[in-house]
Amino acid sequence: MYEAEKKEIIKAALALKEYRLIALSGGNVSTRKPDEGHVLVTPSGMMYETMVPEDIVVVDLSGKVIEGTRRVSVDTEAILYIYNNMPEVNSVIHTHQAYATAVGLVEDELPAAVTTLPNATLGPVTVAPYSSAASLEMGKHTVKYINNKRAVILKHHGVITVGGNLKEALYAAVYLEDAAKTYILAKSIGKPALLDDEQVMVAVEKFNDYGQKR
Repeated sequence: MYEAEKKEIIKAALALKEYRLIALSGGNVSTRKPDEGHVLVTPSGMMYETMVPEDIVVVDLSGKVIEGTRRVSVDTEAILYIYNNMPEVNSVIHTHQAYATAVGLVEDELPAAVTTLPNATLGPVTVAPYSSAASLEMGKHTVKYINNKRAVILKHHGVITVGGNLKEALYAAVYLEDAAKTYILAKSIGKPALLDDEQVMVAVEKFNDYGQKR
């Protein structure tokens, strides 16, 4: 069941490791099949390099296991809360990426200082209050603080990104980290210049036409 989607989840997880957004078995990747009411989630505590499609667990929106023998991610309760409360979201990624998390320790928001942030996340990214791993609060804080964007920073914890598909969530995670790194570098030598609201809107619109069209 869902062989192609499971391979895409593993591919995305390996990309997160390539861009150093997760370490060891940290974080998780999930995708929803809205027509079937199923969610595909990475298993708990497994190295992504060793993962095969059969390791991905399929659950319904209440958390009942439909397919798979592995223990599902400990964050599944939070992930399902996001899906159940954000019907436009079909992919959720959780990381512990260092630069974005660092911004969350000193700021209430990562502002749009570079175009790639609104390109991928649709604007500035809010820092939500702390929530521990394996807690429902992760999901609740995501829904409350994401503000119609594709990312939220969880204070002291990491990042959650979302998208209408897996590519959108992955791009949000990668470009969020690049933007956070640039912002931190700029703050180390002065006060960063920020994009204004109109420039942010243009950056969002321009990225809608990015890439190859079939």
